[in-house]
Amino acid sequence: MTSVQKLIVTQLVIIACFATWKVDAWRYGKELASLNAAHQADMSAIANAASTQVRQALDKQQAAEQARADIDARTTKEKANALAENERLRADVAAGDRRLRIAGRCSTSGSNLPYTSSAARMDDGGTIELAGAAGRTVFDIRAGIIKDRAALKGLQEHVQGVCL
Repeated sequence: MTSVQKLIVTQLVIIACFATWKVDAWRYGKELASLNAAHQADMSAIANAASTQVRQALDKQQAAEQARADIDARTTKEKANALAENERLRADVAAGDRRLRIAGRCSTSGSNLPYTSSAARMDDGGTIELAGAAGRTVFDIRAGIIKDRAALKGLQEHVQGVCL
């Protein structure tokens, strides 16, 4: 083999290697582009799913906050109305327009009465009228009960409507 032939064979081998390298580069480039596109599509799908979940969580949170606000407004209004009625009754008793009476009955069979041998009389049953200070105390106690019931009702509705 002559030196020219060796040179031609060497050049052909170099051209073949370069052509092979170039074809592989194109093929790998296409594969990389395809993998990159698939990766980008996966990342977009993940981002869209996360965005949807965040939006749903925010919607749920806003609905819960609105339900809590509605419950709070309703129970606050009910409590205010009940306290206003209590205050009106208290003012009427204080002004003497109404009297606070409690139904009661005296029993002569109890050991706390000195005359246990007397027979039952017509006036053993009836009402007891409270003094003004005692009546105000009763209305103060009633106001505390109204507040406690309103708070309990609001908490129960919150647990049933918002937390569950």
